[in-house]
Amino acid sequence: MSVLLLTHRACLHHDPGPHHPECPDRLRSVLKALEAGEFADLIRDQAPLATVEQLTRVHPENYVAAILGIRPEPDERVALDGDTIMSWGSAEAALRAAGAAVAAVDAVMKGEVRRAFCATRPPGHHCEPGRPMGFCLFANAAIAARHAQAEHGAARVAVVDFDVHHGNGTQACFEADASLFYASSHQWPLYPGTGDVTERGVGNILNVTLSPGADGTAFRAVWAEQIIPALEAFAPDLLVISAGFDAHAADPLAQLRVREADFAWVTEALCGVAERCCGGRVVSLLEGGYDLEALGRSTAAHVRALMRA
Repeated sequence: MSVLLLTHRACLHHDPGPHHPECPDRLRSVLKALEAGEFADLIRDQAPLATVEQLTRVHPENYVAAILGIRPEPDERVALDGDTIMSWGSAEAALRAAGAAVAAVDAVMKGEVRRAFCATRPPGHHCEPGRPMGFCLFANAAIAARHAQAEHGAARVAVVDFDVHHGNGTQACFEADASLFYASSHQWPLYPGTGDVTERGVGNILNVTLSPGADGTAFRAVWAEQIIPALEAFAPDLLVISAGFDAHAADPLAQLRVREADFAWVTEALCGVAERCCGGRVVSLLEGGYDLEALGRSTAAHVRALMRA
């Protein structure tokens, strides 16, 4: 099974500062895990820079210009809110993260590969059309979806999100457009305080909540019984995964008890839906995950499943 891995060294240069959980070592842990011999067959490529045109399919032009215009000196940082901080390398890192999502869509939709995983940062699922939030500067999954529609004729695109935090940004980008589908499992209550089950958009949003302490059995149940049937009913032309691994039992920012085997299981289940609905086309984007060892192991389990499912 041909799987593309997109990354870029520039994503290490986004540095929110000492003790910030969304640190460059997150990406180092992911890439180290994917150096193992079992991943030798990955097709590896560099993430390109996203273009302004690609970004403005989701974000207003003035927002894009404002983010790209923030270029602190090497020893300085600019706080956009209490959690979201830019350093000298942040603008390029964000362009590479969004560009990886676009390039992954191109490769999958052209049939060059069946699946793709973007090992990039900063993450994207909290970024709303006009507001950075929750460590996120651009809405990478939404940018990928809109690119698939604009450049490859995809009529229906789905984003599914197993990050422990609700992807309020992706939901905000999608909730008024029935050609897009967003489904999320997430701990409730938890940051950012959105993702109630009553938030349905135009019938294209599905939020499923998990209580603190919920384990892999509960996680698998909500996916098997609710999200996967809804996804299959939507029948997307492309499936995008917001792959956050902070539902892991070791993660310091939440209280779920998911393990690596659960991430592998949900990945295989989602690939099964893609096989039935959209020729196996899957693009996966790294979102959260803040225990470095658990993040590396979980990402390896996820990519292993992308390669074999």
